[in-house]
Amino acid sequence: MRWLIIALFSFYLEAINLQKIIDSAEAGSKIELPAGVYRGNIVINKPLIIDGINQKAIIEGDGKGSVIRVNSSNVILKNLTIQKSGAQHERVDAGIAIKKALNVKVINCKLKDVLFGIDMQEVHNSLIENNYITSKPFSLGLRGDAIRLWYSNDNILRKNYITKSRDFVLWYSHGNLIEENFGEYCRYSLHFMYTGKNIVKNNRYEHNSVGIFFMYSQDTIATGNIVKNSLGTTGVGIGLKDASNYTIKDNTLIYCARGFYIDRSPFQPGTKNYIENNKILYNAEGVHFHSLSIANEFRGNIIKGNIENVVNDSANVKVSQNLWDGNYWDNYEGFDKDGDGIGDTPHIEKYYADKMWLYKPNIKFFYASPVISVLNFLAKVAPLSEPVILLIDKHPKIKIGERL
Repeated sequence: MRWLIIALFSFYLEAINLQKIIDSAEAGSKIELPAGVYRGNIVINKPLIIDGINQKAIIEGDGKGSVIRVNSSNVILKNLTIQKSGAQHERVDAGIAIKKALNVKVINCKLKDVLFGIDMQEVHNSLIENNYITSKPFSLGLRGDAIRLWYSNDNILRKNYITKSRDFVLWYSHGNLIEENFGEYCRYSLHFMYTGKNIVKNNRYEHNSVGIFFMYSQDTIATGNIVKNSLGTTGVGIGLKDASNYTIKDNTLIYCARGFYIDRSPFQPGTKNYIENNKILYNAEGVHFHSLSIANEFRGNIIKGNIENVVNDSANVKVSQNLWDGNYWDNYEGFDKDGDGIGDTPHIEKYYADKMWLYKPNIKFFYASPVISVLNFLAKVAPLSEPVILLIDKHPKIKIGERL
């Protein structure tokens, strides 16, 4: 590999035509950029390494289009600051736009004042790691996506810090590993559409509208993720919509409007979703069912401190046709005489018809107030109608095993 080092003896770095340097470099060259500002809207059509050295080399666009466009495999961009893309959604103006490429790496870059952060279209076997990404200072719905994959498979997206963007979204993209990312103050911190066989692990998402949402997708594992403070009318920790054959395990959902949101999942006949060993803590609603959702298996979860542990928002939702076994319920009223850590009697979640009014959004403001606590108590002691059994957990856990 040849090394092409730009030595500059002037502060007027913007006068250097970076595009000409790229065009004249041999394939496989390494371009090291000293600190300074370089004119953006560049296009890379050959294998190259561009290294900004400690993010002090700034590639700045002209406010129109994408700052860097990569149309070649085997390109590495690292240690760069990339800023000032265009603001047109229909063009997908981005800090870095990669198209039809293999083995591209974007490492330790800072992207700011860009509509979309990194846009990947038909990009495979690539690495997006340790980048800082934020969008333009628009309202939430008008920002671009921090990372966007379109028909892009077998990539690694790891340790990226995302703030004040719109979504991190995968469309028609399979076999990707998404791990150890952090996202805050976004809309969907992670969103899947028509995807399969992805792995989502050890990410942390805080103060977003939605933590992780799987839609029209299947065959994916989500484990070790923490979703915190997904609030507002659309607030969800982890959502499943027409999602089949999922394993969702060892995640923590805390302080969200809804911990889990389950809508028509699993969708494919003969499949199941496995929801195991998650901590569902201090949410307004622990698990919210919408539309017909059966064949989910809830095992070993800790369900504690939620205002409502399980919510069924429709008469057509058959919560009891999901398997509930070995979960910890903070409202369990039984005993454990033999000391085996399992309740002697099943845990039964009941739904009282006279509590329907509690689910009106305007009334929820008064949750946890003394008046509502008294009304909840009266609904259980002297209900106006026979309760409906939502679910039965035959082997409820008594001991959590650790302090929460």
